[in-house]
Amino acid sequence: MLRKGITESFGAAIHALSTSQLTDGVINRSKRMMLDTLGVGLLGTRAAVFNKALKYSQLFTSEGRSSVWGKSDMTLPPHYAAFVNGVAVHSMDFDDTWHPATHPSGAVLPALLALAETLPNQPSGLDLLLAFNVGIEVQGRLMRFSREAYNIPERFHPPSVVGVMGSAAASAKLLGLSPSQCTHALAIAASSAGAPLANAATQTKPLHIGNAARRGLEAAQLARVGLEGNPAILDIDCGFGVYYKDYNPSVMADVSSGGFKWILEDQDVAIKRIPAHLGMHWVVDAALAAREKLQSTVGNFDLSQIRHITLRVPPSKYINCPHPATEHQARHSFQFNACSALLDNKVTVASYTEAQINRRALKELLSKVKVETPEDNPPNFAKMYCDVEIETNQGQTFAARCDTFYGHWRKPLSHMDLVEKFSNNASSVLCTEGVDGVIDVIGNIERVRECSILGSYLRMTSSSHQQLYSTRVL
Repeated sequence: MLRKGITESFGAAIHALSTSQLTDGVINRSKRMMLDTLGVGLLGTRAAVFNKALKYSQLFTSEGRSSVWGKSDMTLPPHYAAFVNGVAVHSMDFDDTWHPATHPSGAVLPALLALAETLPNQPSGLDLLLAFNVGIEVQGRLMRFSREAYNIPERFHPPSVVGVMGSAAASAKLLGLSPSQCTHALAIAASSAGAPLANAATQTKPLHIGNAARRGLEAAQLARVGLEGNPAILDIDCGFGVYYKDYNPSVMADVSSGGFKWILEDQDVAIKRIPAHLGMHWVVDAALAAREKLQSTVGNFDLSQIRHITLRVPPSKYINCPHPATEHQARHSFQFNACSALLDNKVTVASYTEAQINRRALKELLSKVKVETPEDNPPNFAKMYCDVEIETNQGQTFAARCDTFYGHWRKPLSHMDLVEKFSNNASSVLCTEGVDGVIDVIGNIERVRECSILGSYLRMTSSSHQQLYSTRVL
């Protein structure tokens, strides 16, 4: 028997994986990911970048059939719905993060929900759950083809590289494509992969997730009608290998042999407590701890007491932004997030508004910050730490270190805190019935007969609910 090529093995596995392979651990973790993704996506529909993406996508509404989250009466063609909902998910950098580094859910879930609405036979919740995990798994496998990928990226934004492949795999699974078609879907998607880090900390970065969702869905649809690509796209350096300096691919285990195991079984994801780059969570927790030490010693906290602030963080140019001028720069600034935590004793969604960024007190605090990058602090989400040291005018120093923040995969959010995060985010858009409905559907997704019920709750906005109530009363 001839050994399968790497891309061929992926196509075969995407086709062969079934709901019987879903373990309790994978089901529970992926349901948490789905709920969090929907919450940050709903909150993201209030962001300026989402509204710009939506305005553009509304030029293509003639055949709209797929829902825009948080919009009760709006539909778009499925690939544009996937695009705008994906942009919403990453609009505030509030979505989940995996290791090696990527945002796994945002490229997959918007594509699947947009596609599901167009299918003649509505997929079940279990079908959705399986396709979602196929998309997550493919991303995890591809990232492990490179040691470079384990570090905070230097060249490409990872979701734009592996996310489009995950979207293609998930969409191919939901469409029921053949092994060969699944292989070609990956090949087609690879030609839409890759976005430079130069657009991090700008309004274009959220488009990386939106484009991954959209282009992956399109790749699966193109493969379905017979379009072909290079069936060895994952096997060769001039294929998917162009994105990594140390590309070393390997086959995916044969599902039928019993040797397959989900990466999500062993590697949980990080779920963020603040809408910022993952690295900011370390520096915020350290800053809050240092602030508490200072206040408990000195008494009332007064910014004028601070002479210097030293941050010891891993080296990374794109998250070292000493004087952020926009919300997107602020979300990628060790300095801003440390100073916001020191100034306000918290960091929240509201911390990244223009008014908060331009406060005189914050700018004064930023001028006192010095950044150091110790050699023992690698740019790696599994190994990094952040130290925050405050020196007062009296010569006292107060320091704290964070090596695992609450929400990291080593220290995951409790179910209660995850649901609270979702509720806070979703309630900015949905009515109470919509919020509770999404929580219930995702919590029982493996038993839901038709996943379309999820879409009905995602469109249940406060305004539409009030309009419906008024109509019933009249």
